[in-house]
Amino acid sequence: MLKLEQVNAYYGRVQALRDISLEVSEGEIVAVIGPNGAGKSTLMNTISGIVSARSGQITFAGVPIAGCRPEQIVRLGLSQVPERRQVFSTMSVADNLVLGAYHRYRHEHKETIAQDMDFVFEIFPRLKDRIKQMAGTLSGGEQQMLALGRAWMAKPKLLLMDEPSLGLAPLLVKEILRVSGELRNQGMTILLVEQNARAALDLADRAYVMESGEVVLAGSAEQLTADARVQTAYLGRKPVSN
Repeated sequence: MLKLEQVNAYYGRVQALRDISLEVSEGEIVAVIGPNGAGKSTLMNTISGIVSARSGQITFAGVPIAGCRPEQIVRLGLSQVPERRQVFSTMSVADNLVLGAYHRYRHEHKETIAQDMDFVFEIFPRLKDRIKQMAGTLSGGEQQMLALGRAWMAKPKLLLMDEPSLGLAPLLVKEILRVSGELRNQGMTILLVEQNARAALDLADRAYVMESGEVVLAGSAEQLTADARVQTAYLGRKPVSN
């Protein structure tokens, strides 16, 4: 569904991504883990068109998207839950969700979109209780739920999730990741960037490790969980000796 080949990206003269290659197949949850400053968020923003790739190829469902505008990429079926949520703080919960579906109103019935909003309220009942509340007054966990629901309202084929657990209490992290698994069961494909390596590897089918703008390890979630380097650097435990 998504393929990056030798992608390079810069902030000014500073190279943020170095020859990044990765793949996400339909129906998978693929995780990207790594330390702060590894380039994980830049990777997500480059895929979604917010940051321009200087070189390399990005294809989504067989369509080249490097150089496309973010709104074009959304229409193709790729939606992003940004780092630190970035909800529209002066708008209501309902209006945030409606904006997530803005490009669908041209060619879909309002009833279909309303049904999708009902699904968001089904998986996040707390949002239904706050449907008229300004998004900026929600708790951090509720804003994360809203950001995820807003992305779902675009009905994406591929969902990019950038640090969904950031700043959340452990119980809320567990809930967000549970819902991510439920979305996958609904047919969603997910690329997940997450500093909580243990939670990400528990959820994902496959994973990549990024350091200093490069992919340094890749494999199944089970393989990376068992890798001595990952255990030491990201899972906070000594590697298991054979």
